[in-house]
Amino acid sequence: MLHFELHEFDSPDEKGSGKHMHDPFLQMLDDARGIAGIPFKINSGFRSESHNSYVGGKVNSSHLFGYAADIHCTDSRSRYIIIDALTQAGFNRFGIGNTFIHVDSDRDKNPRVSWVY
Repeated sequence: MLHFELHEFDSPDEKGSGKHMHDPFLQMLDDARGIAGIPFKINSGFRSESHNSYVGGKVNSSHLFGYAADIHCTDSRSRYIIIDALTQAGFNRFGIGNTFIHVDSDRDKNPRVSWVY
């Protein structure tokens, strides 16, 4: 990876847990970061079951399996740039929140969807 370090994906309660991230997901995310040309601050990557429960994540959250990340984003222009880059990199699952963009590559879930929080 050129733009990220694994510790950025650690669950807050489990140091070193970023190693559980799925390698193809990280490569696609790194590609998207290169396309976007702006920093991606990772709010959430891998989550332990206890942390996922603490933040109100779904029982089958893609974060639990290393297939998801939440990228910090608070303005419309950056949101567009990030989503466009993620799409160019091959992602097709997006959740849009006020302060983040969720992206995942979980093949066990419906492709080509977007939602709001």
